[in-house]
Formats: sequence, structure tokens, C-alpha cells
Amino acid sequence: MNNQTKKFFIYTRKSTDDKDRQVRSISDQLAELKDLALKEQLEAVDVFVEKQTAKIPGRPVFNEMMLRMEAGEASGILAWHPDRLARNSVDGGKIIYLVDTGVIVEMKFPTFWFDPTPQGKFMLSIAFSQSKYYVDNLSENIKRGHRNKVKEGIWPQMSPIGYVNEKGKGIVPHPELSILVKKTFEAYATGNFTLREVRDKFNALGLKRKSSRELAVSNYQKLLKNPIYTGLMRYNGEIFEGKHEPIISKKLFDSVQEVMSRKSKPHSKGLKPYIYRGFFRCGECGCFITTETQKGHNYLRCTKRKNPCTQKYVREELITSQIQEEIKKVSLPLDWTKWMIAENAKDRQSEVQSSTLFADSIKADISLLETKIEKLMNAYLESALSLEEYREAKNKLVNQNQLLKEKLRAFEQKANNRFELTEKFLKYNMELANDRTNEENTHLFKKVGSNFQIKDRTVLFEPRGAWKTLLDSGFGGGNALVSRLRRDPALSVSSDSEFWRKREDSNLRGPCSPGSFRNCCFRPLSHASMRSLNILANLKRNVNIFRLRG
Repeated sequence: MNNQTKKFFIYTRKSTDDKDRQVRSISDQLAELKDLALKEQLEAVDVFVEKQTAKIPGRPVFNEMMLRMEAGEASGILAWHPDRLARNSVDGGKIIYLVDTGVIVEMKFPTFWFDPTPQGKFMLSIAFSQSKYYVDNLSENIKRGHRNKVKEGIWPQMSPIGYVNEKGKGIVPHPELSILVKKTFEAYATGNFTLREVRDKFNALGLKRKSSRELAVSNYQKLLKNPIYTGLMRYNGEIFEGKHEPIISKKLFDSVQEVMSRKSKPHSKGLKPYIYRGFFRCGECGCFITTETQKGHNYLRCTKRKNPCTQKYVREELITSQIQEEIKKVSLPLDWTKWMIAENAKDRQSEVQSSTLFADSIKADISLLETKIEKLMNAYLESALSLEEYREAKNKLVNQNQLLKEKLRAFEQKANNRFELTEKFLKYNMELANDRTNEENTHLFKKVGSNFQIKDRTVLFEPRGAWKTLLDSGFGGGNALVSRLRRDPALSVSSDSEFWRKREDSNLRGPCSPGSFRNCCFRPLSHASMRSLNILANLKRNVNIFRLRG
């Protein structure tokens, strides 16, 4: 059989449509292969063009060519190089097997020699192995490059919705879509919208993918869970700090996660949505308190699954009213809360000024150390220091510099922490002062306490942190004896003074002898009422008691 009777398929392939990323374009490959067919006097039965990576098996055009090859339509293949045919072990093995069985009689390449002999098949298998190694190594290099970019604070992949890729800058907020993304977070944080409602609302406003396709509910869920909009990047399960401009605040993001977590709690099918289901335990035996409906009213009772229990039923309305009263006991008056928020803002402003001076001082020390390290290097280069002396001195300076940098980072992270915790505590107090639904009451009750129990038809709980301090101080909303003090803490009537006298001597001073009586300083009896402001000031300034959980 001579060359005039040999039928060949021409196969060309490239992975993408990006010409810059290809060694040879489709047109270049076709030109060379047609010249080769003309030179060798080969008959090209058909031309196959594929634009898909050969890293994994399953290419449709390649599979079609193999089927037609097995059907006997051609006996040979023309390709620019073996790596155009296969870059994976499955396709490479299939080609070698077809050569072994005589289905493929001959293959010709402009850049590679092949002959259907043991040596030729060995060289072909090496070429396929090298192609696979190239792809695997390229993948590792890309992953390594992505990891390095992330460590530098640059997002290494395509920009998420709301951002656009800008050459040399990474990702930057889209002038229109970033506003819609921010509004999406703000809307969902209110708790008034489901994911489906958010989807309908913002799809109508024009929040779409880059391909102009509308977003599904799952896309919105993924968007609302993505920390990249706060300036952080989640990559391979790890969080990195990004250099891109955030679209939303971390506080808004945390609020969205809290709302999503609250709404995503599973509800058992067939069970009525009782408010206090799984909330309380029995104060006598420790079993869960369940709820059931009798004669149109909801009653709470112990499940009594462990031991005999003597606790009786209690109406849901009674528990709700008790929760409202307990919340009042750990809440501040609204006017006091507003006053404390204003005072906290003043203290924060003055703290910022002193913090700036402190941070500038540390930065100056760091700059001085870096200058010393540079001078040390110059001294070594001028042979004023030996290598051992240089290394010893440099190590000391580098260690000092690192300690200063760590000190500066820790200071910058914690500088405003206590003010934020104080503000968080006070804003919770403002929430406690507002009118709420029963479900919101339950949610806030979880914030201020733990170990919720019912015993003898009475709600019991353990207040947390600052809430416990506030309850112990007696300044909660449930203390009737301080109601007049709440209206005007500086002025009190005799009954209020009697209340404080029971707790502490109203004339707080050191003991004095009769001879020094005239020199002793006396305070008016009403000064005890000022303890209210002192306690509140201590609450405001003591950050440790504001470390609220959740």
C-alpha cells in the first residue's frame, strides 16, 4: 500500500481562544499539516478542529475521530505534535492500543518522528508522559502563584459579583453593582426578607452575573456568606487580609451571618412552631420543657423523661410576661443609655488622639531600627565590622524590630476594642427598651443570659457578664426603689436616701476625732443617689464586663 492510497485525518486543537496563551493557533497548525500532506502525497479525508483542553478525557471531537478511525474511514492521523492528541493517560493509552491492534497504521507530525515499531511506540509513550507532566506541573505552578497572590492580599481569580478586575490593581468595586451588593446585605440584615424575596427584589433592580444571567437563590446565599466584601478573602478554607476596597463593614457582615443562622435552623416537620420549644429546662429534674395546646391556650410542662418530677403546667402568657420583667431588670433607662453612648464617643475620640501619638512613637522607633540595620550593612561592606560582628548586631536589631512591629499590630487591633464592646452593650440596652414581639423577646433573652429554667412556674436564668453586674447594682428597670432616681439621679427624696443608707453609710468619710471635727468634710445626704452615675461610669469604662458572648 503506497502513500497515494493512505487516508489520514487531520486533527488540530488548542485549549482556549486566547492567542497569547497558545504555542500555535489553529490556522498555523492547519497550514503546516496541509503542507505536510501535500509533501508526503497523503489524502486528507477530514479535518477535526477542537477548542478544549486535553488534560482530562472526554473531548467530543477527539472521540468522534477515534470512532471513525475504528470504523475504517482512515488509517492515519496528521497532528502538529503528540501533545495535541493527548495530555492524559487514558487518551494516550487508547492511541497506543489502536496502533498495537493495527487500527492506526501511521501517524505523522511536523515536529516529531513516529514509526509503528517498538521503539516508535516507546518514544510516543514518552511524548504523552511528558505532555501529562507539563499539564500537571503547570497546574501546580498556577496554584502556587495563586497562593502567593493571596498572601500578598490580591484576589487571584475572577472578580466576584460587585467587583471588576482592573489590571495592576486587582479587584475594584463596580460603580453600580457594588451599591446593589451593599443594599442586598443591608436588606437581609433587617431580618424582614427571605433569600427568595431578596433574589426577586434585587434581580429586578439589575443585580446580575457578568454573563447577564439572573442570580438564583443559591447565588444570593453564597454572596451573603462571602467575606470578600468586607476586605477579607477566603481561599482554600483559610482567611486572608485583602488589599482591595471593602464594599460593606465587618459589622454588617456579622449581622447578616447571625440572621442567616437564625433563619436556617431546622424545624421538625409536623411540629407546631411554639415560641419556647427547646428553650427551657426543668429546674427540678433537668429535662426539657415542652409546649402543648389545651383548650385554645399553650401550656409549658416538663417532659419528665428522666426521673419523677412534681412540676406543674404553666401558661405560656405567664412565662412571656415574666421574661419581659426579667429583661427590664437587666436594662438601663433609655435616657441613661443615650447619655452613656455620648460619653463613650467622647472618650473614644480622646483615646484616638492618644493612640495616634503612641502609634507614631512606635513607628518612629521602627524607622530608627531600620536605619540602624542599613548603617550596619554599610559598615560591614566597608570592612569596619567582621561577618560575625555584623550578624550578631543585626540579629539583635531585627529581633527588636520584630517585637516593635508585633506590639504595633496588637495595639492597632485592640485600641478601639473596649469602646466597640461598650457601644455594643449599650445598643443592646436600647433594643431592650423598645417594643418587641414575643419571638424578639426570646432572642434578646438569650443574649443577656444562659441556663434558662422553669421551676414552680417561675423563670430562672443566669445573667451574663455586664448584664449580671447591672442586675446586681440594682439599677435595672425592675427596681421600683430607684424609679425616682432614674428621673433625676442628682436629686432624691428621703425614701430613696433611706434605701441607700441600708446599703452603705451615706456620709462616706474617714473617721475623725472631736478635735478635728471642724476640719472634716461632710457631704450632703443626697450624695448617695449619685452612686447611680458612678456605677454607670464604671460599667462604661470597665471593658472586661462587656465581653459579651454572641
